[in-house]
Amino acid sequence: MNILLWHVHGSWTTAFVQGPHSYLVPVTPDRGPDGLGRARTFDWPDAVREVAPDELRRTPVDLVVLQRPHEWELAERWLGRRLGRDVPVVYLEHNAPSGAVPETRHPCADRDDLTLVHVTHFNRLFWDSGTTRAEVIEHGIVDPGHLYTGHVPRAAVVVNDPVRRGRFTGTDLLPGLAEAAPLDVFGMRTDGLAAHLGLSADRLRARDLPQRELHAAMAQRRLYLHPVRWTSLGLSLLEAMHLGMPVVCLATTESVEAVPAGAGVLSTRPEELARAARHYLNEPEAAARDGATARQAALDRYGLKRFLDDWERLLTEVRS
Repeated sequence: MNILLWHVHGSWTTAFVQGPHSYLVPVTPDRGPDGLGRARTFDWPDAVREVAPDELRRTPVDLVVLQRPHEWELAERWLGRRLGRDVPVVYLEHNAPSGAVPETRHPCADRDDLTLVHVTHFNRLFWDSGTTRAEVIEHGIVDPGHLYTGHVPRAAVVVNDPVRRGRFTGTDLLPGLAEAAPLDVFGMRTDGLAAHLGLSADRLRARDLPQRELHAAMAQRRLYLHPVRWTSLGLSLLEAMHLGMPVVCLATTESVEAVPAGAGVLSTRPEELARAARHYLNEPEAAARDGATARQAALDRYGLKRFLDDWERLLTEVRS
């Protein structure tokens, strides 16, 4: 099957393209948001092929996966075909709603020409999708292996654009948490974070790190800290668990489902997260034990085989 999808979310796509199909990823000369092409920092198989927009009318496409509202018009214009009629379509929703959350209508609400897929049950619960068929296919992770050493007595945090995103990512909580455990913040656009928060380098170090180096760096830290208030489900949390890291996490959105007892500490109280961070910092054996529990839980629920099997079932149903 030839599946057309845009390169929007590198970590999610890395898992999706491990399936048994051919994956067509639009590329434009500027490699802008609608034409990023193949990932440069993730390892994608040869089954992922870049295709220019003017090639798509001559390219067989069996199914389209959309991830942003404007991609519907783009796909119809570039393919010269009607989505949902000439070619089956799935709309994948990565994000939790924002704004007036309990009343937020999904852009694909009340449609009969597509299937809406959420990456978490929390998302499906909070989006109002009306009569549109809505499914949940939980995340899957390409297992990086049990790399945890924890020999660096600091907490790893992974977040992109923490200054701009502020309270969404729990950036305002970092000064208090940094008093309990020194933080190493990895991600994109982290420049100036320590100065923004008024923290010294020994309490918070921020570094933009390529994906190929991220897992090894995370696994050296004693624990993983996830202070995010509002997101669907951070894939960095699931990756940390796969690495064998104990996790200290705000009990918000889907995190309460992802982190079982014994894998770390969940709480809506920042002071409880600080206490847990101190515990793991001072008790490396407990950190390693809980990290092993976290890894097994992540393999059981967010393993790649289950993820690909779920998608194969859905894709078969949508095309039938």
